[in-house]
Amino acid sequence: MDGDGLPLRDLRVVSLEHAVAAPLCTRHLADLGADVVKVEHPGGGDLARGYDSVVAGQSAYFVWANRGKRSVALDLKREDDLATLGALLDRADVFVHNLGPGAVERLGLGREAVAAGRPRLIDCAISGYGADGPYRDRKAFDLLVQGEAGLMSVTGTEEEPCKVGISVADMCAGMYALSSILAALRERDRTGEGTFIDVSLLNCLAEWMMAPAYHELYGDGGPARTGARHNMMVPYGIYAVGDGRKVNLAVQSEGQWRRLCADVLRRPELTDDPRYATNEARVRHRDTLEALLEAELSRLGPEESERRLREADIPVGAVNDLAGLLEHPQLRERWFEAGSPGGPVRALRPPFRLDGVTPRPGAVPALGEHTDEVRAELRG
Repeated sequence: MDGDGLPLRDLRVVSLEHAVAAPLCTRHLADLGADVVKVEHPGGGDLARGYDSVVAGQSAYFVWANRGKRSVALDLKREDDLATLGALLDRADVFVHNLGPGAVERLGLGREAVAAGRPRLIDCAISGYGADGPYRDRKAFDLLVQGEAGLMSVTGTEEEPCKVGISVADMCAGMYALSSILAALRERDRTGEGTFIDVSLLNCLAEWMMAPAYHELYGDGGPARTGARHNMMVPYGIYAVGDGRKVNLAVQSEGQWRRLCADVLRRPELTDDPRYATNEARVRHRDTLEALLEAELSRLGPEESERRLREADIPVGAVNDLAGLLEHPQLRERWFEAGSPGGPVRALRPPFRLDGVTPRPGAVPALGEHTDEVRAELRG
């Protein structure tokens, strides 16, 4: 399959979207060839356009989550523009939206209304708390859902909880929306019928929280906040190795633990100590073990510590800042330049690879850039 044969090349997606969750979902659909028509209000468009102006005069979030789409400016309070949206939906395969609670219903685009006369349409609603339940009418943003889902209770230091530094609840929901849409398309291939998809930020992030939640449910309480170290595995995290330097190491198996003791620390007797004999025991006695580990690694020094860790096949890695990420040697071949209203901008190719498929490196659209083009298609 060559670059013109993208797997979603015959798919039309109409989106009423803003911020991160729905735009990230539809951007990946666009990467794989879908024609994504992004409907925005002419008076400013997607609210993410106004977050900042750091990328050639454009918002970082908007540039990242919206390349490859066509922007159509419609004032949905006007009957003619609302009719234009209806005509777009008549020709669409997928409708994605993440407006506030009740917004699409007030536009006459609720589940039943959209499905009427459009039996093949897949309608994907992304919201904070879902279409049902006591929280269904509440507005929600990533920060709020991180708190509601208990993520902050396991993130941060012992003294203070904190949010994850990226919009993880939005991104989580966007990816579940993407996978649900692909599953619905596969089912439509079998039945010829579309369906309604209900994705909520809380449901998605709660799914990702189940490992620590099981500790609360079946153990002695949820995991503690442990900063840059894993709260359910030890040793697993960032440790001092002397000269003010640190190493990021991950021990996930008993074999790795034995090699760490014997080949790196040269303390094989630690594996016989009942305090450290299993991961569960090491978590319970993490204070003494991690202090011992840092003392031994600092005695060795940074160069010798890293040499021994690598020779013992203990997974280690850098703790990069953003500049380090941008220059990461493993990512070097994944950068390309995308067009945008402010000029070419650096972008990463999609994080997945399908053999024989080259994702489309689409441009970031200006607000309403494709309005006339899309109106002409509807008249044709």
